[in-house]
Amino acid sequence: MQRIKKIILLCGLICSITIQFVSAQLASPRKLFGDLFVDVQMQRVFPDGKTFVDCVPLYSPDSILKAYHQQKDKPDFDLKQFIYHYFRLPAQVASHYHSDVALGIRRHIHELWKVLTRLPDQQDTARYGSLIPLPYPYVVPGGRFREVYYWDSYFTMLGLAQSHDTALVEDMVKNFAYLINRFGFIPNGNRTYYLTRSQPPYFSLMVDLLAQLKGDYVYAVYQQPLLKEYAYWMQGSEELQPGKAFCNVVMLADSSILNRYWDASNQPREESYREDVLAARQSTQPDTIFYRNIRAAAESGMDFSSRWFADDQHLGTIITTELIAVDLNCLLFHLEKTIARSYAVTGRFLQEKYYDHLAELRKKALLKYCWDPQRRVFTDYNFIRHQYSPRISLASMYPLFFGLASSAQALRMANLIRQQFLQPGGVVTTLRNTGQQWDAPNGWAPLEFITIQGLRRYHQDSLARQIALRWIQLNKKVFLNTGKLMEKYDVMHLDKKAGGGEYPTQDGFGWTNGVLLSLMNEYQIKD
Repeated sequence: MQRIKKIILLCGLICSITIQFVSAQLASPRKLFGDLFVDVQMQRVFPDGKTFVDCVPLYSPDSILKAYHQQKDKPDFDLKQFIYHYFRLPAQVASHYHSDVALGIRRHIHELWKVLTRLPDQQDTARYGSLIPLPYPYVVPGGRFREVYYWDSYFTMLGLAQSHDTALVEDMVKNFAYLINRFGFIPNGNRTYYLTRSQPPYFSLMVDLLAQLKGDYVYAVYQQPLLKEYAYWMQGSEELQPGKAFCNVVMLADSSILNRYWDASNQPREESYREDVLAARQSTQPDTIFYRNIRAAAESGMDFSSRWFADDQHLGTIITTELIAVDLNCLLFHLEKTIARSYAVTGRFLQEKYYDHLAELRKKALLKYCWDPQRRVFTDYNFIRHQYSPRISLASMYPLFFGLASSAQALRMANLIRQQFLQPGGVVTTLRNTGQQWDAPNGWAPLEFITIQGLRRYHQDSLARQIALRWIQLNKKVFLNTGKLMEKYDVMHLDKKAGGGEYPTQDGFGWTNGVLLSLMNEYQIKD
């Protein structure tokens, strides 16, 4: 056992060193373009801050900066025209695609897989641009999201499996294994400006899905990437003292270890630089703490939500890094169980027993710290303030999805969903309307799926079916009216478009396509 612990510690140190080295080699746009980057973003040359960081420089960064410094103080200088001259703007995904509503949703989704699929990237794209090349084909979400995204991809892959495209599912798993082997973890997306954080760790579920399609030998094939990802999320755990935290890990007062969301940087996000700088001015937190909390929420995928706000309403009170995240720890429980299974497949039963033991320790700690016995709900736990978070979101359904809840806990959560979260178009993400996109009145495909499948796991079939049918009908209604499937939906007002957040609602859309197709097939719904 001691030898295994040393291996985990060594893997964590290697991951940390690797991330630092690779980050130095793959400079992000802010590091490459300094004051030019700041000026472009703060002057809002493009309405969407992500546009500039996705541009491809046509010349070396040094020559571009030299030209900028020579020209910027001239009376007739036009910053936007300068960018157009020295950079190639990113293409809009699926901008020339027009759907035919008459063909139905299933045919639309099957066609969209082709539109949203990207071939292996050319290796020279990483020379100056922010895109990190991937060796195998992959599916992008759509709209402004021109690269692969980590947790999005699992739900996209569910749809690809329904479309019987096992080869593309496997290609995407290979890409994520490649990223783990190269960086020691899976970045938020394959961009240099995402190299300081990951996203909810769904890689083990992707391996599960591929194993269902191809056989249990898949667990052995991807054992090493699974171990490396685990080492990333657990790095620093061996040196922790009770009540302390390091990166993604926290040791509680009873010496149990759980995880939080975290980002290695404490600077504004490059893709939302102006938004973060302006938001920091409205916060009483020191800028570096505020930026870290903003980035940690981005790692959670729920950016942004009242789930992370100390006052339940305002972004300036964000405290993501203070919270033991219930969804994250459920995902890491599954990762531990998947690693154990990979050892079982290869006949290494001592290692299997060890990771099963780690999973049971996590389950025990999660049920202690993320189940509020007073309100009888799953929630996040604030380890700084030693209290259960008062915020409830659909992330509270992860313990049901992974089978960690007792029957009594599951019944309580089902009643809560029925009484407070159920809406005409599905289930709402939180009970607060703050103007943030991961709050009311919005619903999102991944959390709809987690909720439905969690309820089904505990035999709450009637409620699960009710949510699924309402969600499917809302998706179909919008499709019939617009010819599009959207990133998110207003589940409370069926005649309104979802909104909130830092950018307009996107269409495409990878995870919506995947979840919708899965649910329509599961419940045998016709077009």
